[in-house]
Amino acid sequence: MRAKIVAGNWKMNTVPSDGVSLVVDILEKLNPTQMGDTRVIIAPPFTHLIDVIDHVWEEGHISVAAQNCHHEDSGAYTGEISAGMIADLNIDAVIIGHSERREYFKESDELLASKVDAAIRHSLMPIFCVGESLEQRQSGNHEKVVTEQLTNGLFHLSPEQMKSVIVAYEPVWAIGTGETATPEQAQEMHAAIRAHLSSKYGDLAEEISILYGGSVKPSNAREIFGKPDVDGGLVGGASLDASDFVSIVHAMQTAKGGLRAV
Repeated sequence: MRAKIVAGNWKMNTVPSDGVSLVVDILEKLNPTQMGDTRVIIAPPFTHLIDVIDHVWEEGHISVAAQNCHHEDSGAYTGEISAGMIADLNIDAVIIGHSERREYFKESDELLASKVDAAIRHSLMPIFCVGESLEQRQSGNHEKVVTEQLTNGLFHLSPEQMKSVIVAYEPVWAIGTGETATPEQAQEMHAAIRAHLSSKYGDLAEEISILYGGSVKPSNAREIFGKPDVDGGLVGGASLDASDFVSIVHAMQTAKGGLRAV
């Protein structure tokens, strides 16, 4: 059975003290009964990682992710953070290939493939992001764009390595814009992603969690998560509000676990 996952990407928001307060608030509001077997991942800025780990250390259902890593293990790369440094903090995962990294920092598929390798070398779960722009969707090339990103970034991995990967689909046109792909559009692309993974990895594709990452909110989470190939969400803005984020986490179990909404 695929893991159900809700991940919160804080991006470059909050100072460390605010981040600790946010984590404490999330922990206080999470209801284990409503969570069920949903796995929560929190991805704060680098400056917050140690303090966040200290607060969730004993919470078996909550993991911590970094938002990026360098592709080399060490060297003269001033200001960069290696996968090994992240792993040594007992971090579980790292986001790779977010659309903002691809667009603003011009990260290529080749570079992102090497970052995936670095993460796996250090036993970090790559949360590998793919997605198309509005222009690419309107031209009808959205599936081609996304499948090429998958091929270039992941298809060099062995099946055993691929087992550690989480895929996140982000329609770039729905990130930070208030626009959201319809549940049907999300399902269509998630199904295409799973089919493409299956073309390389066969039945293993049925075990890979694919998250939706386009403006997930409490108001739309349950409907999106209810689609058969949507295994959770990579939540941006709503993850900065403890009540909203916890509502999204609880919506996963309502959508997938058959619990009554409360």
